[in-house]
Amino acid sequence: MSLKRITLKDFVIIDHLELDLEDGFSVLSGETGAGKSILIDAIQLALGNRAESSVIREGANKADITLELDKVDSLREWLEENGFVPDSQSFDGESELLIRRVIENNGKSRAWINACPATATQLREIGEQLIDIHGQHAWQSLTRPQSVRALLDAYAGLSTQAVQSAWSAWQEASAELSRAQSEQEILQSERERLLWQIGEVEKLNPGADEWESLNTRHTRLSNAQTLIETAHAALQALESDEGGADSLVASAHTELSSKAHLEPEFNELSETLSSALAQINDVAHSLQNWLSRTDLDPEGLAELDARISLWLSLARRYKRQPSELPELFESWQTELARLDRAVDLAALQAQCAQAEKKYSVLANDLSKKRGSAAPKLSSAITQAMQGLGMSGGSFFVQIEPSDKPTSTGIDEITFLVAAHAGSTPRPVAKVASGGELSRISLAIAVTTSQLGHAQTLIFDEVDSGVGGAVAQTVGKLMKKLGRDRQVLAVTHLPQVAACADNHWVVSKSLSDGQGTISQITNVRGAERVKEIARMLGGERLSDTTLAHASEMLGQTDNPKDEHNTPTLDQTDVAPRSKKKAQEYKQ
Repeated sequence: MSLKRITLKDFVIIDHLELDLEDGFSVLSGETGAGKSILIDAIQLALGNRAESSVIREGANKADITLELDKVDSLREWLEENGFVPDSQSFDGESELLIRRVIENNGKSRAWINACPATATQLREIGEQLIDIHGQHAWQSLTRPQSVRALLDAYAGLSTQAVQSAWSAWQEASAELSRAQSEQEILQSERERLLWQIGEVEKLNPGADEWESLNTRHTRLSNAQTLIETAHAALQALESDEGGADSLVASAHTELSSKAHLEPEFNELSETLSSALAQINDVAHSLQNWLSRTDLDPEGLAELDARISLWLSLARRYKRQPSELPELFESWQTELARLDRAVDLAALQAQCAQAEKKYSVLANDLSKKRGSAAPKLSSAITQAMQGLGMSGGSFFVQIEPSDKPTSTGIDEITFLVAAHAGSTPRPVAKVASGGELSRISLAIAVTTSQLGHAQTLIFDEVDSGVGGAVAQTVGKLMKKLGRDRQVLAVTHLPQVAACADNHWVVSKSLSDGQGTISQITNVRGAERVKEIARMLGGERLSDTTLAHASEMLGQTDNPKDEHNTPTLDQTDVAPRSKKKAQEYKQ
């Protein structure tokens, strides 16, 4: 998965830019202040960094950043879970990913992943899996304990999730025990009050839907006499021998049936009356059944009155609606169970000890694994330092017991550095030389760059403070990384730029009506030689710097530029340099 295209509109001093990137190792160079790091800032914003209206180009209403990446199959599950499955009509099947962020003048921003609205948190989540950025001040994070621990854990493939969960459980158990110990008298009093209240309501033992049922039954019993009289009257109207509904309908049915052979329409009417007669008989039968099982039941009514009275009395006492009593009763029982646990100090102490023991087992296991990984990381970074002008220097991952347990374990981890052979290892924060700090940071970046899943690595002037043969080593290291991943480096070193597979030059100029604007150009052949020469000797290109630039490019293994980049044989530099220099100046 690599970054294929960056599109910027009205961003800082960029009017409009569409940059198509390639795999391998690419560099961005240019004059100081031309805006080399603007591109990195744009990428970080697209991946969830805090947005501010100051990034909008002067005179514009909004800044628009779009990143296009390929081969997103490994993110399929994340995209599906978050609702960002690529639309096959908008994106190339299942292989492309589009991230866009717009920053407006009011400071607000909007973002999309595959044309679906996204939050800044989601941008950061997906960004961690896509692009790994190493800044020029990356060494500063090496002085922060949390960053140091995270780097060692990442190198060792360790997760602190289990330890964190055990830590949280232990802290909760400890807090509950502390509360119980300090509030025993209050808790006991509260428990006794709850017991009394529960005992009162327990006599009622209110059912969840009982109140509604009681009211329905009470209404029916209290009106039983009226209901019985109504049922008898209705039955009399249906079945009376003298003009009952059933006899009248039956008579009408007989009359129509007898003449149906003369008038076909009578037949249909007769059938309707037959159906009505059946329904009348059903109603009469149902009324008879109801009357057979219904009586006035004064004793049942009295019992209902007494129970309803108890419901109402308890509801008034606890200032609740009667229908709320079952829920109140259940909440008291739950609270009583909690208080029972709270006053049982022995049980709480056992629970706390068990939680502490679980944390201790997990934390000690994590510490052992860190102890096994520390020498390996130390050795790998020490080896990387040798090629970065720190011959004889060494790097140590020091692990000591922390003053107290934490959510990430029981270790205090520090990075120590001995810049030269025989020197005493000191914490990274106390290494005086800025150049040494940059090289140590670079050694760590190179050593740990393959830990994550991100296929695009960005180095933003991490080569600051180095030069000469060391700079060439840096370039070769990045080129080596570019064989397996996409590497993009912002650099001011010609030795690093000469090792790149692709070279972009950032420049700025004055534009009519637009002020200063920044542009990015892909350089090859003679133009690339000129840029390397500028990096070597400044804006005035001399025969010597041009020849040196050509020689540097000729010495790098750069098959992508072999057909464009002029080369000089080292044994023939002087005789040919003047002629070649003139060609490059033209």
